[in-house]
Amino acid sequence: MIKKFLQQVFKGKKKPAPHTPHEAERFPRRAHGIDRKLISNAAMKTIQELHKAGFSAFIVGGAVRDLILHRTPKDFDIATNATPEQVHRLFRRSRIIGRRFRIVHVMFGAETIEVTTFRGSHLSEEGDAQIADSGRILRDNVFGNQEEDAARRDFTANALYYDPQTEEVWDFHHGLQDIKAGILRMIGDPETRYREDPVRMLRAVRLSAKLGLKLHSATEAPIPRMADLLEDVPPARLFDEMLKLFLSGHAIESAHALRNHGLHHGLLPMLDVVLEQPMGERFVTLALQNTDERVLADKPVSPAFLFATLLWHEVLATWQKYQAKGEKPLPALIQAMHDVSDVQAEKLAITKRFSLVMKEIWTLQPRFEQRAGQRPFRLLENPRFRAAYDFLLLRCQSGELPMELAEWWDRFAVADTATREAMLLPNTEPAKKRRRRKRKPAASPA
Repeated sequence: MIKKFLQQVFKGKKKPAPHTPHEAERFPRRAHGIDRKLISNAAMKTIQELHKAGFSAFIVGGAVRDLILHRTPKDFDIATNATPEQVHRLFRRSRIIGRRFRIVHVMFGAETIEVTTFRGSHLSEEGDAQIADSGRILRDNVFGNQEEDAARRDFTANALYYDPQTEEVWDFHHGLQDIKAGILRMIGDPETRYREDPVRMLRAVRLSAKLGLKLHSATEAPIPRMADLLEDVPPARLFDEMLKLFLSGHAIESAHALRNHGLHHGLLPMLDVVLEQPMGERFVTLALQNTDERVLADKPVSPAFLFATLLWHEVLATWQKYQAKGEKPLPALIQAMHDVSDVQAEKLAITKRFSLVMKEIWTLQPRFEQRAGQRPFRLLENPRFRAAYDFLLLRCQSGELPMELAEWWDRFAVADTATREAMLLPNTEPAKKRRRRKRKPAASPA
């Protein structure tokens, strides 16, 4: 106790009061409508084993919310009062992961169930937390009870616990009522919760767009004036959150919601500029529509391709500026790519494996306009041809380039050799330059 007292004195900052715990309301199946048959076998087996060992265990969070909304959950997470070590001992095929807060992955074939011990309030007397002057939580690792676990969750719709054995939903913060009313509401004081973790503002926008739930007025009001807090979030974490937002299957709604809430400047500063340009807006809209269609059809989506589209018109504008100064097309494009990538990296850490692919797609764009000689054949052999062609198609569909160019490449890609030869355009390169290009280098002296 003396140690904690001294820590608080020297910090010069008093801990704020914890969110008030609530007693759970228990709702039977007729009230929530969840069909137990929709729970995965792996999740059911995990809960049954935990119950047999004398622990409580619940399907929790987004899976419960989605089932109530008649959506198919992406995965099933479990919360329990068992410690990670106790869970690990129960399941032979399991592993403990995490350093800030340990969780257990239980493996059943191709499916992995994430099991989390109830988390305590970071603001409780026994908590192990570090809070910055801004109110943001820097370190937080403490177990607790179910009431505290519910109070820690961000939105009431995510603070629901489903027991598949009794078929009851445990509701600590009127989340079921909010879902039925089509509302997404923050648990506790929204300003305090946003200061604890500014990424919650992005989650609010993403979930509202994805689920079709309207943000509660108190949850929505502070977002525009607190958007600057995102500047203190590590760029790598912002990138992860942006992937979730744009790969949610509701990317268009999410993009417009970002702008409406003043959040775009801290993420994709170019996005607002692009969406205000008629051609740029059509290009981005087509790209996001394509992404949404693939996600909803359960088809693979390339994050590199998506971010290449979102940043393209800034690259294009910078490219044109360099060419206007007399720079040759390819060097001008390369410089433009570096400039835009450097500016964006200050806000959003697009990982290297994605940024390299983005630059490959951009670099191949000028080559589609070269339809003479052997260049079209060499382009077809490039490993990034398909992605680069899809990018070209968006450029043509948006009106940036004539549609005839994409149609020519569409025919050329599937034609036989003789037809391809006949499709080639006359080579307008000066004959002297062509001869110099064909000349073989002199043999080096022995």
